[in-house]
Amino acid sequence: MKKRNRALTLSLSALLAVALILSGCTSGNNEAAPSSSAAPSASASGAEETAGGDVYELGKEPLEFSFYGHYDWYTMPNWGEDLASKWIQENKKVNVVPVSSGGNAAQKLSTMIVSGELPDVIWTERGADVEKLRAAGMLVPFDEYLEKYPNLKKWAGESTLNMLRSPDGKIYQFPNWYTTQPNGNSGYLVNKKIYNELGAPKLETIDDLYNYLKLVKEKYPDVVPLEGGQSAEAIDILSSAYAENRPYLFSALSMMAVPKDGKMTSVFLDEPFRESIAFGAKLYREKLLNQDTFSQPLEQVEQKIVTGKIAVFAASSPTEFGAIGNALLEAEDPEAGYIMIWPIHKEGLDKNKIFTGYYNQLGWNVSVITKNAENPEAIFAFLDWMTGPEGQRVIMWGPPGLYWDGVDEEEAPLFTDKFTSDTKGRDELMNSTVNLQWVGNTVYVDNSKMKFESTLPDDQKSWETKWQSEITWKTQYNTTEFVNLEPAGDSDEGIIAQSVKEIYEKVRAQAILNAKSDEEVYALLDQAEADAQKVGYEKLLEYKTQKWQENLNMLK
Repeated sequence: MKKRNRALTLSLSALLAVALILSGCTSGNNEAAPSSSAAPSASASGAEETAGGDVYELGKEPLEFSFYGHYDWYTMPNWGEDLASKWIQENKKVNVVPVSSGGNAAQKLSTMIVSGELPDVIWTERGADVEKLRAAGMLVPFDEYLEKYPNLKKWAGESTLNMLRSPDGKIYQFPNWYTTQPNGNSGYLVNKKIYNELGAPKLETIDDLYNYLKLVKEKYPDVVPLEGGQSAEAIDILSSAYAENRPYLFSALSMMAVPKDGKMTSVFLDEPFRESIAFGAKLYREKLLNQDTFSQPLEQVEQKIVTGKIAVFAASSPTEFGAIGNALLEAEDPEAGYIMIWPIHKEGLDKNKIFTGYYNQLGWNVSVITKNAENPEAIFAFLDWMTGPEGQRVIMWGPPGLYWDGVDEEEAPLFTDKFTSDTKGRDELMNSTVNLQWVGNTVYVDNSKMKFESTLPDDQKSWETKWQSEITWKTQYNTTEFVNLEPAGDSDEGIIAQSVKEIYEKVRAQAILNAKSDEEVYALLDQAEADAQKVGYEKLLEYKTQKWQENLNMLK
């Protein structure tokens, strides 16, 4: 899969060059190509309305645009079929026409580039592909819109916007789930019934965890002591236990570099990473870690959790399955369910400086508006409304009058009795809009949710919110300075990165599954370091160092 992705990235670069020749585009070309999906009423008249600096009035006239989610897995729900988008359609006169990837996003985008029929909006990852489109003159900058439509600027903040700037100094990307405060669910899920039956022993250090897992194996032979998730993700989380202020991002496949003394250094030589892999191999040898962690499907992980067949589960987002499992198990036995614990740490470290997870101000992915859009300002106005308080209330919790009705002095929604009495209907509505949340405003949503939860009695508070407020949000590390370190796939550094990733994935699995001792683990990692250096790892680290330092300067 990784080799295939590299080939597709190279193909995209070549296709952009072809598109430039065919269309005569340059980075300074401001002429928009015709849009096949923009509504006539949102074209010339809309452009004239905003030409003199007037603000586009959402809902005054129909606005239609095409939307393409650049992911193999993504299928946009039909706009207007759920209660939230139906309300937007009827009250804001906005219609969004989906463009499907057909399960092969790279090929679909390449086809659209060559044909000159780009969608009006592309929803995708930040990074090299966005920059290729931008450099080819295919994207619309947002700078002139930021003052006229103030929600993004207000909620994202200057430092986040600066991190989104392209090399030409302009902003082309509208972020999704951006934030100015910690968020995330990474951490340790513990089976409450088993834990209490074993006397609720201290679970704070690595030794505590090891001893507890051995006790589980002895007393509960039909239970997985440590559920590793897919590809032993639990061992990634555990790498955070071996050093202060060290999120597992540093040893994750997406980064594979550890900041030290102002430079990015090798992950294979990093002691916390090496110790965590050695510990993971030990757990696997002693059958304290599930033996199918490198082969099981996600559905199998979920099944074990919701049936209570695990004692501990460490993952980047264990709350998703934990909430479902807690509800099901508690319904059968009030003593059953799940709790979360403060992050495990190595003896001698400050537990308040251990971070199981991480977040960054830029959030997840971005939306870009292409020059095929007939009225890009109108589209930006809609996205800006959608990321603002009203838009977030509607797309998260449905139209006004159902689960919320009105707002307080801070624009937080006033949730109705139905919000807590009709949890099934509420959750169905919220699930129906998950794949329409393209410009999520983390701070507004989280603060609104927490404000409401604080007014509820304990038995009505949501399981997720309880643990987010008590543990997970307090133990996520701000890694904004490490965004955008990944090189373009067709660059020298990008080709090196792909080779290093292959070495990393191979040695990590070999060490955990096959090593008979800590010494064997360290020998394998030493060999991986040598192999990585042969393919140019040092050059990649120098590139990441440069990008990291640029980020630090922008954040200052």
